[in-house]
Amino acid sequence: MSGPAAAAAHRALGLTDSEYDLIVEKMGREPNGVELAVFSLMWSEHCAYKHSKKLLGRLPTEGPHLLMGPGENAGAVSVGHGLAIAFKVESHNHPSAVEPFQGAATGVGGILRDVFAVGARPIAILDSLRFGELTSARPRYLLDGAVAGIGHYGNSIGVPTVGGEVYFEAPYEQNCLVNAMCLGIAREERLIRSAAAGVGNLLVLMGARTGRDGIGGASVLASAELDSSDASKRPSVQIGDPFEEKKLLECCLELLERGTLRSLQDLGAAGLSSSSAEMASKGEVGLDIDVSQVPLREDDMEPFEIMVSESQERMLCVIEPENLGELEEICERWEVRATAIGAVTGSRRLRVLDTRKGTGGEEVVGDMPVEALVDDCPLYDLEPARPDGQIYPAPPRSLDSDERGGALLALLASHNLSSRRPLFEQYDCLVGSRTVRRPQQADAAVLSLEADGARGGIAVSIDGNGRRVACDPYTGTVEAVLECAANLACVGAEPLGLTNCLNFGNP
Repeated sequence: MSGPAAAAAHRALGLTDSEYDLIVEKMGREPNGVELAVFSLMWSEHCAYKHSKKLLGRLPTEGPHLLMGPGENAGAVSVGHGLAIAFKVESHNHPSAVEPFQGAATGVGGILRDVFAVGARPIAILDSLRFGELTSARPRYLLDGAVAGIGHYGNSIGVPTVGGEVYFEAPYEQNCLVNAMCLGIAREERLIRSAAAGVGNLLVLMGARTGRDGIGGASVLASAELDSSDASKRPSVQIGDPFEEKKLLECCLELLERGTLRSLQDLGAAGLSSSSAEMASKGEVGLDIDVSQVPLREDDMEPFEIMVSESQERMLCVIEPENLGELEEICERWEVRATAIGAVTGSRRLRVLDTRKGTGGEEVVGDMPVEALVDDCPLYDLEPARPDGQIYPAPPRSLDSDERGGALLALLASHNLSSRRPLFEQYDCLVGSRTVRRPQQADAAVLSLEADGARGGIAVSIDGNGRRVACDPYTGTVEAVLECAANLACVGAEPLGLTNCLNFGNP
């Protein structure tokens, strides 16, 4: 691919001219179609954090209870008695704005996989939601669909939704916020990392077949703006199956219990491209992937489609060749599809092979340096500027005596102060028999650890205040962290760790 065609292609995929030139420099040649598709996703804002990575690197990431920090699928802290709590929060905003039910449902599915990808059993879900004012039809549509999607996935897979928050304000009229958080529990020694290791070891894909759903989702949705063409983007929203994920969850946890796996990685944004490149980068190895071995829902899929598909309920693992039989036996018992699709190499390159051509030999359709994919995306310095106007209208500084009664009635009628019971009653908060404090009984959920042989319990809270952050980003964020910590303290818990999900416009 060269000349005007290459220029049109990389721009359509969200790469700038300077980024494309850098890719050519790192490759030593112009990328072909498969390579360009992979680079476009790996260098997207959603995967590379190219406008926020420098800022995020300033956050504190050390602490006395820390077991696993940034860089893995989820963070983990020690809670004593040899137990670890893994937790993470992620957004699925743009997919939920396009198709709220599946967008929110697959957001829950993705955060669950992140937690059991580190070896922890998911035990709780929380969500933080923002929608436009309910006097408008679109926010009501998004609210109904997103809440139903969260309940569908969490209830079906058997993980309780124990807490959360929701607010309704005009700036979220078009783009809702759907943030899903998950907690999991594991023995400390059972935690596993995602780095690929051991030249000659096998790369095994487990779970659902690969289809065209979600193709381009990481760049088309997560790093793009929505407009009147939203309906045309619905094919880019992933489709979830919580029952398939339940089998995958139990299968992975048994494989980890038996010590069968060397490493484990969730397939999320950018699908095989991101998961394989990140595993190779962390392990300082290379990977060969034969796309002809990937189980497909549609037989005519191109190699680039297989590599970037975001089909749900899939995991990638590295195992030693002698353990393949044991893995296949366990996967068959759980009715989980498992296929060896590649191998670990010492090349430090991600090679994509396709042996479907009938030639009888390996055809290399993509060959990319792992370092270029994961580490060489340019990072940008933001140039902050105060917005010209106010995001939220300024409230009156004082009320006349004649207005106070009406103001009180308006506050009592506000959806932001009304009971959330019609929403959280759609969620099962008791499944698993750990929930000690239910929604509305406290500002933090409390879960028992007695089933794991430990005394006491753990508490978790999720909080945010977009209005305060819009007025004063620094102070508003401090207040959000303080509120979350205070909610934990009010149920007798000591804060041990913090995770964040920052929702901002396109940088």
